[in-house]
Order: sequence, then C-alpha cells, then structure tokens
Amino acid sequence: MKGDEMSVDPARLDGRTAIVCGASTGIGLGVAEALRAAGAQIAMFALDGEELRREAERLGGLAVVGDFTDEGDLRSLVDATLGAFGSVDIVVHNGAGAPDADATTTSAEVLRLGFERMLLPTVALTQLALPHLRRSAAGRVIAITSTSVREPIAGMAASNAFRPATAGWLKMLSTEIGAQGITVNSVGPGRIATRTLLSFYEGRSREHDLAEIPLRRFGTSREVGEVVRFLASDAGAYVNGTHIPVDGGLSRELC
Repeated sequence: MKGDEMSVDPARLDGRTAIVCGASTGIGLGVAEALRAAGAQIAMFALDGEELRREAERLGGLAVVGDFTDEGDLRSLVDATLGAFGSVDIVVHNGAGAPDADATTTSAEVLRLGFERMLLPTVALTQLALPHLRRSAAGRVIAITSTSVREPIAGMAASNAFRPATAGWLKMLSTEIGAQGITVNSVGPGRIATRTLLSFYEGRSREHDLAEIPLRRFGTSREVGEVVRFLASDAGAYVNGTHIPVDGGLSRELC
C-alpha cells in the first residue's frame, strides 16, 4: 500500500455534504457537530430559525429553516443544499415524536401525528434526496429513531407503532438501493441529556431511572453524533440495513 493511501483516515468526511434535520438543538445538533468535526459540509434544518442560524454560524454550516413535516420545506432543503454545496451525500433524519398516550386511550389524532411526524417525512425526504445520493460515491441515509424500534416504551403508543414502521421501511429501502452503493441505517438513542430530558427531571429524582441504565448515566447528544459519523464514513461502509441502539445498555433485546 502506498504511503498516501495509508494516511487516509476512513472516519473523515472531507468533501461530503450532509443534511441534518432537527439540527438547532439536542441530538440533531450533536450530530451536526460530529459530522462537521469530521470535515463534512453541513446543511442544518430546523423550525427554530433564530437558534438554528446561531448554531450554523458557529459550526460554519448552512441554516435552512423549515418544518420536517412539510414536503415543500423538505424540497426547499434539498434545493438549498445543492445550491450551496453542489451535492448531497448524507441525509440524517431527526424529527419530533407524538404526544405520550397509552394504547387503550390513544386517539386517532395522536396516531395521525405519529404518522405525519415520524414515518411520512422520512419517506418524503429520502425520496427527494435519492437522485443525488445515487450520484454520490458514498451515499448514506441515517435515521434517528428510538429504542422503541425494538422494545416498546410504556405510555408511548404512537412511537411504538410508527418507529418500528419507519425501521421496516428503511430496512426495505436498504435492500433496494444497497447495490447502488447507498447504505441505510438507523440509530436509537436512549436517555440522552437534552434540554427536554433534563427539564423532565427538574424537581424530581433521577436515581431510579439511572439505575436502569447499566452505565448509570445519561448519554450525550455528541455520543449519538459520533455513531452517526461512523455510519456516514468509509469506516462504516459495510454496515447496512441495521438499527444501532445508543442507550448505555438500557434496552434488553438480544438483536
């Protein structure tokens, strides 16, 4: 092997362009930070324009304001990314969930929100990006889902319905486009120390919930981002059609 070939870091993303949804805060921002640190050009997409623009300026990314559930906004996102960088190599899906509800009391409205927030935008954005991913030397589709893909979470009936549905669609997609050199995977965060999670514990004890996690701590958004970075890079090029929990061992399923 030549010296210059040996020096290439397979974890680097130099020259590649990533779309990261929900990138103004929390897990989406952690993903954007990890991809940018690895050299990727990043288009950051979120509904909160002020916060998004501030973080995009800090990271040297492109801020695109829009709603993940609006197909017109998703089309504008792809167009803006192409206009700024000329390519789309990596798409990271990261959207909101649905309100908490038990299976016995879940309303049609909650189920509709689950479909519109979790499954439908993932399909729409992927299909919009696919022509450009096919032109990439290393196309990647990566979805931020949940541990509910494999293990239902009490009180979250809509997530338990539509996260696995999304994973099923992604699995089928991975078999259809793998021969084109595009990998499709999902990442399932557990209890990650986002502002939303930490606000839930204001005034209440974390002791019991931390005890359920073998590592005895909450994860960080950047730790989720580093797993996404691996999947997006050449180091993860042979990982396809799978779901990777990032939960400190919280989920108990074997595979």
